[in-house]
Amino acid sequence: MTTVIAVDLGGTNLRAALVTSDATVLAHTAVPTPTLGPSGTAITAAIAARVEALLASPRGREATAIGVASAGPLDLGRGRVVNSPNMAFPVVEVTEPLGKRFGLPVSLVNDARAGVLGERWSGAARGSDNAVYITLSTGIGGGAVVNGRLLLGADGNAGEVGHIPVDTRYNLVCGCGYRGHWEGYASAKNIPRFFAAWRERAGVGPVAFDAGSTRAIFEAARAGDPVALAFMEALGEVNARGVSAVIVAYNPDVIVIDGPLARYYGDTVIRFMEPRIDRYLPLPRIAVSELGGRAPLLGAAAYVLETGGRSA
Repeated sequence: MTTVIAVDLGGTNLRAALVTSDATVLAHTAVPTPTLGPSGTAITAAIAARVEALLASPRGREATAIGVASAGPLDLGRGRVVNSPNMAFPVVEVTEPLGKRFGLPVSLVNDARAGVLGERWSGAARGSDNAVYITLSTGIGGGAVVNGRLLLGADGNAGEVGHIPVDTRYNLVCGCGYRGHWEGYASAKNIPRFFAAWRERAGVGPVAFDAGSTRAIFEAARAGDPVALAFMEALGEVNARGVSAVIVAYNPDVIVIDGPLARYYGDTVIRFMEPRIDRYLPLPRIAVSELGGRAPLLGAAAYVLETGGRSA
């Protein structure tokens, strides 16, 4: 049985785990992703601290490699994260400082690409050779396996589905600086901003819930609030446009949605999205992840077990 350390670096949280080659998580740790400090070295140091804690655990000395799944974009040639719209620093060095400090092979892979590997290994996409993973979190990311092969692209950034253009009516600015991108409307971070733009255009007055909270908007919809339900129609249309593009791009037989929005409100997301998805190609099975947010961690482990420390 081989044991590796897996790291999931997101815009909000930093997670790390000891994972065995049969997808068993032996130990798990999590902290908020640093947002303060002189540079991205603050995040690198936080990753190193999590790795060090796991190496000191009873099974930690058995670890043979470190796999890091991170929000992108990535610069694989230098093993680092660059210009991520959901991180506080423009550059976060990963593979070189971790490799030097711990003397272990280190792989770097986009977190959503890792997510699809995790779902194929131990989740809702088991047995599928044509699967897509979409995370609805601080941002929106995606990963695709087509005919059994993980799609990576020239720099490992294939699958940045959050930056699919989905709208020209509101023209909201995405965190990346461009307008009309899926992430700029339907990520957990940006839904209140989309609600504000929709509300202004629709001429909606005072509401009976906290319009600045994604959770409050979804809870109001679940409770039957007419304004929240009307907004869910608009949000469902945006989500359907993004998923329609994913379907024609990758032709999957299963799409797994993950992230806090999917885990807490997946039924509502699917309810308003699915009827609006284009049927140019057959509608794949759409499932909410059953891995409790650990798909990227498991995928980072799966990737480093497969590559032995090569980044992608």
